[in-house]
Order: sequence, then C-alpha cells, then structure tokens
Amino acid sequence: MNDQSESDRSASAQATAGGPSAAVIGGGPAGLVAALALAHFQVPTVLVARRPDHRDNRTTALMGPSVAALEALGVWPRCRVHAAPLQVMRITDDTGRLWRAPEVRFEAAEIGLEAFGWNIENTHLVAALWERVAATPSLVHVATTAQSIRIDESGVASTLADGTTLDCRLAIGADGRNSICRTAAGIALKSRSYPQTALTFTLAHTRPHHNISTEFHTAHGPFTLVPLPGARSSLVWVVATGEAERLCALTGPALDAEIERRSHSILGKTRVEPGRGAFPMAVATADEFAANRVALVGEAAHLVPPIGAQGLNLGLRDAVTIAEIAGDIHRGGGDIGDATAEYDRRRRADIRSRSVAVDLLNRSLLSDFLAVQGLRGLGLYAIDRIGPLRRAVMRAGVAPRAAMPALMCGEAPM
Repeated sequence: MNDQSESDRSASAQATAGGPSAAVIGGGPAGLVAALALAHFQVPTVLVARRPDHRDNRTTALMGPSVAALEALGVWPRCRVHAAPLQVMRITDDTGRLWRAPEVRFEAAEIGLEAFGWNIENTHLVAALWERVAATPSLVHVATTAQSIRIDESGVASTLADGTTLDCRLAIGADGRNSICRTAAGIALKSRSYPQTALTFTLAHTRPHHNISTEFHTAHGPFTLVPLPGARSSLVWVVATGEAERLCALTGPALDAEIERRSHSILGKTRVEPGRGAFPMAVATADEFAANRVALVGEAAHLVPPIGAQGLNLGLRDAVTIAEIAGDIHRGGGDIGDATAEYDRRRRADIRSRSVAVDLLNRSLLSDFLAVQGLRGLGLYAIDRIGPLRRAVMRAGVAPRAAMPALMCGEAPM
C-alpha cells in the first residue's frame, strides 16, 4: 500500500522469504491475541493488519479466563487501570408483561471470585494489545491487508495489498464476519438477522454503580448498564429497528433524559459522552471452525448478540486454543497446518452451545407466546431460588470447564 513504511516493506519481504509457520489475518482483539499467543508458544508468526484509525466506543466485559490469558501474554498490566470489576450482575424483568420473571442477582463472592470479570473500553484494550505487539520482537507485523488467499496441499499463500505474497503453513482467519479466509477455505456460514439494533453509549452519572452490572430485560431486548472506572458506565441498548432510528436522532438533554428514564434512575442523572454506535443484530455460525489449513477465530467463526458478555470472550478462547495446539505441533517438529481438525473438535461444543443459549434467550424476550414467557420466568425463578443451580450457572458463565485452554487457567506452558 502507498502508506506502508519502509520497515513494514522490509518485514513483509523478510516474512515472505523466511516462510513463517503461521499468518494471522486481521487486527481486531481476537486476531491480536492469536498473534501474541502464537509468539508466546514460539511459533514463527506474521500479523497482517493495519492499526485502527478510528475510535471504538464499545466496551468489553472480559471474564476471568480472558484476563488470565492477557496477564500471561503481558497485556493486562497495560489494561488494569482502565477496567472496572464486575462484582455483581443483576437481571431485572422490565417487559411489563403478564408473566414477569423475578429479579436475579449473581454475586462473584458466592463462587469465591473477586469479580466475574472486568469491563474495559475497546479503545484501551486494543491500544494495549498493539503496544504488546510492538514490544514482541519475535512477532513480525506487516501493516497492510490480505486481498486474496490461495490454499494448496503445501500451505497457504496470501496476496497482500502491497503486491507481495506471504506463504505460511497455517492461516488464522481473524478478518471478521466477511472473512476472505473462511471463503478461501470453503467453509459455509449460517446466519440469521433479528428485527433489532444494538445501540452503544458511554455514560457519566451522578450515583455510584458499586461495581454492579444491571441488565433490564425489555420486550425488545436487553438494556444493559456495565460499570467503568469512576462514575461512568457503558450501555448496550437493544431495541426494535424502527425505535433505533428514533433514538439515534435524539441528542443532548433529550437523549440523556430518555436513558435515565429507561434505566429507572438507578445511576441518577446520566450524561451521554461523545461517540455512539448502532449495530444491526444477527447471529451467525460457521459450519466448521477450521479446514484446509485455515482456522477461524472471533467473528470470522461466530457472531452472537451482545447478551451475557459472550462474544469477545468466545473469540479469545478461539485465539488461545489455536495457538496452544499449533505450539504443541511446532515443538514436536510437525506441520502446524494439521492443527485444524483438533481445533475444530475442541471449539465446537463451546461455540455452538453458547450461540444457541444466547439466541434462545434473545428470542424468548421477543416472543409473545405466554408459554415461552412463563418458561423463561420459571427458569430465572429456579436460578434465583436454588443455590447450587445458581452457582453452577455462574461458574459455567465465567469459565466453561470443557473448553478452557491452559493459558486461561493460570498456566503458561511454553
């Protein structure tokens, strides 16, 4: 590309000539973690991605295992000051329907945790990841994009936007929902849209949040307030598409008042900070998560609604899992392109079960059938009243036992 520096061109030429074992295509959080984890496991790796040139006003609630991985990779110390602990999570039925579920309160201390996770603005998270990439000499960064991918029995060839070709044994597709890596590998994607839009805001408020995340379940989707450091919170507000258009037209005091009303003033007076987002809601899952020397991570593999802090945490588990499998093969002198079958096997249950659970929860909010509303309310009532069930749900939400790579369990194999 015209804006590529001489050092980037040198890195590109060196990478192509040296034949890295792995190439990570895409520079979102999942791709950056995949690149750092591969380097951690001493797999020769090239990261093909441009640094972002815009601010992402969304936030991410990083669950404990994701924080453990970032700690092991040397990223978390750069993030900690910008993150707020999630010590309590509340679910409140605000549907106004005949069958209303009781409020459910989850406390991290009940399962022996300081916090379920930590909420951080994506801007700070991505900046910390890029700082760590720059400080990792064994990781080659090529500041461009991949234009096409060609796969044969011996490896993967990526044609880059600067005209060079990058050859590798395994490509990590971290290039989002329109992944060219997924297309090149011949992997199909099943997707479905919802009649909803997710609006994202960052708020300042007059009352303390006490590190409590509150999720109001409305008839059109969740209205979720998540703590940030200080007297600030992030808001993910899922509404019907037509309502989203009306809300996006509001500004200043009118928008502040609407948010305070919908939040029942639990945070006092609210003020929307600059920057907002609007994202059409959809769910998508790849038929396979790896094939033909390509492993998919993050939104290239799956897309879930912003409910229950599942999306990026799933993507980070993808990233660390493929790095651990490739690292084991590399240490044994094998071809890391053979990692795909094991990766697909290890990620399948985690991704599919959570995608289905989030989809069902979202559709239960949209359903007008009394039977569905009653079942949802009964389920939440059981979770609220039965301690062992509530604790099992909390543990599963934070750390799925069967799908956890070692790096996310506080272990750091090399």
